[in-house]
Amino acid sequence: MQRLIVTSALAAVAFAMPTFLTAQAHAGLEACGDIHVEASAKCEAYVGAECTAKCTPVSFQAACAAEGYAQCKGECNLPSVNCDASCEGECKGQCTSNPNFNCTIDCEGRCDADCTGHCSSAADKAECQAQCKANCKGSCEASCNGAPVECEGSCHASCEGTCTANTNFECQAQCQAELSVDCEAELQGGCEAKCSRPEGAIFCDGQFVDDNGNAQECLDSIKAWLAANASFHAGASGSAQCSGGSCTAEGEAEAGCGLGMVSPSAPTGTAYYLAGLAALAGIAVGKIRRRR
Repeated sequence: MQRLIVTSALAAVAFAMPTFLTAQAHAGLEACGDIHVEASAKCEAYVGAECTAKCTPVSFQAACAAEGYAQCKGECNLPSVNCDASCEGECKGQCTSNPNFNCTIDCEGRCDADCTGHCSSAADKAECQAQCKANCKGSCEASCNGAPVECEGSCHASCEGTCTANTNFECQAQCQAELSVDCEAELQGGCEAKCSRPEGAIFCDGQFVDDNGNAQECLDSIKAWLAANASFHAGASGSAQCSGGSCTAEGEAEAGCGLGMVSPSAPTGTAYYLAGLAALAGIAVGKIRRRR
């Protein structure tokens, strides 16, 4: 099988140019249908029969949750409850020790952690998690957009975004559930159509990414988002090196950073992949290795 590997110094760039990457991360993933992407995500593109086999309803949960959040936010706009003061106190401690602090990333990390509790009794936990994380992403981006850059203002926005998401979770879950069946049917047709094209269809951790015809822009946005997460979690003492397609980050993260490409005519149908570039959230010391 013909295989072209293109190594990337992306993780090194994440540490050397945090301001540039954080700015891109704030721009969000609009080119990817505003889908929620995990910090440790692996994103791949497939073509042909292998691609078509992945176009199943379960693969559209994240994309439909993102679309559902956008449609439901006008209906689910309840005033948020006051946050526990401990949220801002904890956040300020992290912010002052990390020059790469990002309000949106911090908010989503806190909010996503609450989704396990929200979805503990759900019949379809995976779909509930997708809906919850879409709600977190939307609330956090709205709250952090335009927030002051100093720790006090940024942390207030981060905690307020989490509060808003938690307040609106039940409304969002019910509203999104009513829209999901039609959304999944629509996306299945679009997914299968993309599979017959040279660029194929993009999936992140098995979830279809609706790039709306902007595949390269979407991939660039995902790379920027993953790199910003790597920079954010590694903190002030982090440093990174790339060699032979594998990147090591001293301090908190050690991650694969290869951008690989397979010939579009290859029979396997895999077109390319992006290796995730972030440390797992919640790890304060040591190293984490992700290999492609």
